[in-house]
Amino acid sequence: MSEQDLAAVKSALMSQRIETPSWAYGNSGTRFKVFAQPGVPRDPREKLDDAARVHAHTGVAPVVALHIPWDRVDDYTALAAYAGERGLTLGAVNANVFQEDDYKLGSVTHPDPTVRRKALDHLMECVAIMDATGSRDLKLWFSDGTNYPGQDDIRARQDRLEEALGAVYERLGDEQRLILEYKLFEPAFYATDVPDWGTSYAHCLKLGERAKVCVDTGHHAPGTNIEFIVAFLLREGKLGAFDLNSRFYADDDLMAGAADPFQLFRIMYEVRVGGGLEPETGVAFMLDQCHNIEPKIPAVIRSVMNVQEATAKALLVDREALAAAQRAGDVLGAHGILMDAFHTDVRPLVADVREELGADRDPLAAYAASGWAERIAAERVGGEQAGWGA
Repeated sequence: MSEQDLAAVKSALMSQRIETPSWAYGNSGTRFKVFAQPGVPRDPREKLDDAARVHAHTGVAPVVALHIPWDRVDDYTALAAYAGERGLTLGAVNANVFQEDDYKLGSVTHPDPTVRRKALDHLMECVAIMDATGSRDLKLWFSDGTNYPGQDDIRARQDRLEEALGAVYERLGDEQRLILEYKLFEPAFYATDVPDWGTSYAHCLKLGERAKVCVDTGHHAPGTNIEFIVAFLLREGKLGAFDLNSRFYADDDLMAGAADPFQLFRIMYEVRVGGGLEPETGVAFMLDQCHNIEPKIPAVIRSVMNVQEATAKALLVDREALAAAQRAGDVLGAHGILMDAFHTDVRPLVADVREELGADRDPLAAYAASGWAERIAAERVGGEQAGWGA
């Protein structure tokens, strides 16, 4: 690789921004058990303190997503200022219409208009929070769906969904976006109301230019070609965000790149080809993970590192040589070019980038040596730990 090409790769890596989720720093678990950990945040400000540590060690994680009501505070403008003092900005505001008894049969698609109104009011509250924090994206995930055939009218539920999304979209400011996530199943097991990228895409297409699809890498059937979905949505200008995580079976919410680093590389290559690394594309690269048994902050750091390394490998693919092999119908040659990039040890390159950003060459070692884990374990005693029902 020429010096000019290497400089371009480093420049792209230095401009990369990875958004970490506030809930990744709190206690979380499965439907069976939440294992509490010492030192986890007790309020949104302590979550931001932990996120600031991740950014300080990696240099590329200055954005933090909020989840309402888990991150509800009295003054969101003050919360945004607190983030700014720590070198952070507040990212996507994530709504929660899946944890109250009223939503047992759905939220915005519930048969009862009173429940639908309650859910819509919460979504409007989230937009108001965006106004106060300066956040660009409202990210919506709905657990809505049915468990049994005949339980509800599938078409009617789509009508209700369309009506709610339209009302929220109309409320957004000119610079704000609606990001619609999808999930194959769970907790609805027969028919989920937004089960796949096509459903999300269809609703976003009808809403307008500022409605985009969120691709959660864990929310697909086994064997799904996620990089095809990414390529298609980028081509259509409808990829708004990622929720980056890993899965072995179904929505395991493991660290990004842990289960299948080759898949993450393939996804990031399509992002590169489709221009998704360019800031003007507006793609948000957010982690969405629940660290149930591993320490929270080091797990987030590891995910950031894995995304950085997958991106570096994607940037190293020789696109000219690949295009030539593709034109010649050289199947094995083309595949080999991708594999050469994937098997490249990019860790020294990424360490150089971090160093140039003023961060740490080895973020995990630096965090372990910082004493932060011991400090928060000693200081954060008492109060209600800020996790999901923990």
